[in-house]
Amino acid sequence: MKTKLKTSILPLFTALIWGTAFVMQDICSEMISAMTFNTLRFFIAIAFLAVVWGVRTLINKRSGKPARRTTREYRLTMLKAAIPIGAALGIASILQQFGMELGTDAGKSGFITALYIVLVPVFGLLIGKRVRPVLVVSILLALGGLYLLCIKGSFRLELGDLLTLVCAAAFAVQILLIDRFGGSLDSIDLCTGEFLVAGIISLAGMLIFERPDFGAVGTVIWPLLYVAILSSGVAYLLQIVAQKRGDPALVSLLFSMESVFSVIAGALILGHRMTVREYVGCALILAAVMIAQVVPEKRKKPGKD
Repeated sequence: MKTKLKTSILPLFTALIWGTAFVMQDICSEMISAMTFNTLRFFIAIAFLAVVWGVRTLINKRSGKPARRTTREYRLTMLKAAIPIGAALGIASILQQFGMELGTDAGKSGFITALYIVLVPVFGLLIGKRVRPVLVVSILLALGGLYLLCIKGSFRLELGDLLTLVCAAAFAVQILLIDRFGGSLDSIDLCTGEFLVAGIISLAGMLIFERPDFGAVGTVIWPLLYVAILSSGVAYLLQIVAQKRGDPALVSLLFSMESVFSVIAGALILGHRMTVREYVGCALILAAVMIAQVVPEKRKKPGKD
C-alpha cells in the first residue's frame, strides 16, 4: 500500500500543484525577468526546506531518535547527484520562463513542457531502461489528450516554443537523474541540493544578463510565493519521494495530469467554460493514467533471464 501511495497518489498531488502553477508563472513573467524570477524562486524554496528540515529534526529529537549523521561518502554522492540534477532543473526552469516571456501562453507551454512524458522513456531506452508496451500506449493516449486540452488553434513553433521544447528535454533528464540517484539519498537533502545548484545558475545569469527590478517583485509576491513554496518546495520534494520506488516513465505519465488540473482549476476558480474538445482531452489523459495503473507488469518466469 505504501508503494502504491508513493507511485500514484504523490505524483498526482504533485501534478495538481504544478497544474495551477503555470498561471502563476505567466503572471510573474509579465513583471519579473526569467533569471530574476528563478533566483528568487529557488532561494525562497531553500529557506522553506530549511524550515521543513528543522521541524523534522525537532520531531525526531523529541521522539528519541538518534541524530542523523552523514559520512564523507554520502556527502560526495550528494554532490555528484545535486550538480547534474540541479543543472537540469535550472536550465529547464529558465528556458520555460523565457518561453513565456517570448509569448508562449500557459496552455501551450503546459503542452510542450509535458512532452517529457515521451522523452523520459525514449531517453531511458538509450541508457538501457525497459519500457512496458502498455506504457507506450498510455503515453500516446496522453499525448493526444494533451494536444486537445492545451492547443486551441493552429500549432506553429515560435522561438519561445522551441525554448520550451528544450526545457521539456531538460526536465526529462532531471527525472531520469533523480531515478538514478534518489534512492540512496535523503529526499530533503537532495531537493535542497538541486535547488541550490539551480539557484546559483539563475543568480549568475541574473547578474550577467539582467538588471533586476526588485520593486516589481512586490506586485507579484503572492504568485511568486506560490511557485517558490508549493510548486518548488513542496512539489519537487514530493517528486523525489514518489520516484524512489516508481518507474520514471510511469511517474512522468502521472505528472501529465497537471494539464487536466490546470484546466479544471481555471473552470472552478476563474469561471472558464470547458469546451467539448477539452473534455475529450481530459478523458484521454485519465484513460491513459488508468490503463497504465490497471494493467499489471508482466513478471518473468522463475529461472528465465
